[in-house]
Amino acid sequence: MKVIFIKKIAATIVLALALVSTGQVAAEDISQSQLQQLMKNDSQVVVLDVRTVEEFEEGHIANAVNIPHKELEARLAELSGAKNTQVVIYCRSGRRAEVAKQVLVKNGFNQLDHLSGDFNEWTSNNLPISKGK
Repeated sequence: MKVIFIKKIAATIVLALALVSTGQVAAEDISQSQLQQLMKNDSQVVVLDVRTVEEFEEGHIANAVNIPHKELEARLAELSGAKNTQVVIYCRSGRRAEVAKQVLVKNGFNQLDHLSGDFNEWTSNNLPISKGK
């Protein structure tokens, strides 16, 4: 009985180490209303739009920072003060946000959230957007 317990603990430790070593930090999904509440309460949050500059200028969430996912690695210095801040990532539909999350995890960001439904859902819900830069 004692041996089985020790094997279970060992297996759990091995799994945890494997997840840490492969950078498997999960970005929790945050709902549209949760993000609105955070922004309303002036919470310390960085909203990161990883779409293209053109998409961003056509419409984006107010106060979002635009760094296209393909440029993120080269422009990490722009987010250097946010490593220990909640960062909510979004794109149009989710694929680019996942790519961006991997780059941020690899570079030590640990408070990452993904906007559920991304910008498509934001606009479908007729939530407020800003245009231009």
